[in-house]
Amino acid sequence: MVKGILKETEDKMHKAVEVVRQELIKIRTGKATTALLDSVKVDYYGTMTPLAHCGNVSVSDVHTITVQPYDKGMLEHVAKAIGAANLGLNPVKDGDVVRVPIPSLNEERRKELVKLTKKFGEDGKIAIRNVRRDAIEHLKKSEKAEHFSEDDRKKGEQEVQKMTDRVIKDIDTLLVQKEKEIMEV
Repeated sequence: MVKGILKETEDKMHKAVEVVRQELIKIRTGKATTALLDSVKVDYYGTMTPLAHCGNVSVSDVHTITVQPYDKGMLEHVAKAIGAANLGLNPVKDGDVVRVPIPSLNEERRKELVKLTKKFGEDGKIAIRNVRRDAIEHLKKSEKAEHFSEDDRKKGEQEVQKMTDRVIKDIDTLLVQKEKEIMEV
């Protein structure tokens, strides 16, 4: 029973870390990465379709992403979708590709992005702590239902705490990496 609770807790904590990782990927660092356009949806003949399904998305250099639609008739739709995605990017049609220049960040914008990064990290840590709290409550309820001993519950609580510490350290590592990327000129 304790192992089941611990496994469930670990899964939930890893999902919380993954959410933080996905949020951090979306933050622009001044370097081109195809992940910036992951959230863009294109009106592909009446169906909202992820950009990656409508064309080849690649990085042509450090400051440019290129999108080559599979259907040349979609060039205008792809450019509009990127512009409308509220990412602060201005796509440019160039022959049969859409070029998306990634502007460099000024110092003020970098600091704003670091604050945003920290907010995502803190949200992730709060989610982890909530998972820990729920797991400990679950352990206590299960003990009262006489599924296992008090010693097993205490060992389970210690394991949950170790897991929590480990996962929060993972989030801190992600934050440090992202801050370094953002502040790099």
